[in-house]
Amino acid sequence: MNVPVDTPHPPRRRTSALAWLLVPVLLLGAAAWGWHQWQARRATQAQVASAEQLRADALEARLDALRRDQRAQTARLQQAEATNRLLRDEVLGLGQRAALVEDTVHKLSDPARSGVQALRLDEVELLLAQGQQRLLLAGDLDGARRAYALAAQVLDGVADPAWLNLRQALTQERAALDALGGDPRAVAAGRLEAFVAALPALPAQAPAAADGQAPWWERAFDRIIEVRPSAGAVAVEPADRAAGLAALRLEFTLAQAAIERRDRDGYRAALARADGWIQRLWPASPARSAQQATLRTLGDLPLAVELPTLGSTLEQLRKQRSAG
Repeated sequence: MNVPVDTPHPPRRRTSALAWLLVPVLLLGAAAWGWHQWQARRATQAQVASAEQLRADALEARLDALRRDQRAQTARLQQAEATNRLLRDEVLGLGQRAALVEDTVHKLSDPARSGVQALRLDEVELLLAQGQQRLLLAGDLDGARRAYALAAQVLDGVADPAWLNLRQALTQERAALDALGGDPRAVAAGRLEAFVAALPALPAQAPAAADGQAPWWERAFDRIIEVRPSAGAVAVEPADRAAGLAALRLEFTLAQAAIERRDRDGYRAALARADGWIQRLWPASPARSAQQATLRTLGDLPLAVELPTLGSTLEQLRKQRSAG
């Protein structure tokens, strides 16, 4: 008889246990692979960011270098412009001198130039002396300019090239005269007249203090008692004010007379006395302080023409004639 033999089957529990053990291993492997990929991506991003930062730093350095080059180019352009301006002025001066030389050469063919030249030089000397005296003694700026213009016209008729430097000196002195502008005496007289016309607009009473700043007794009795400070010594009575105004007008008249004489000391003394009368006639106020400041400014005005180069052409003419 054949007896059936039972074949043993593998246990299912061991297979299930192995499967459950493989799952965490796979999960750990997947996590490790993901972590590796994430780290690799971060490293790549860091490299890209570092490269971008390096490129940005290089670009900023190039921009700084371009800015420095631009500033250097601007400085060189300014220096070149100043040099060109100086060269242009020198070329203009050489052109004027060449024109004078050419004019002198053209006049050398005159046969009667020796005797006429002496007469013209005498006339030039006379005109220069007259212009200088008119400016120093009478302060006649326009008359001095006319005399110097006539001297320049007469000097143009002298053909000798030895007087070329004298012509250039006369041109420079005439330019200095033209740059003076108006007569300082007329300017000072006009400004003083305008100051006198503005004085009546000063307030006759001192400005009242604000309600919060006045003392309590002044706020209580301001409608009954009028308080006047005695330290200012302001004239209030009509007779005192009339006398003070007359004295002030007299001081301004004396100041105008000093202006006409070009007496600067007398002019300042009259204005100082007028300042005292202004303090006596009008109380202290911002308007009075402004007028006093204007009066001090008027005292600093020049009355005479100040020209350091005045007479330099005449002196050069006399030296050259005596040396010849």
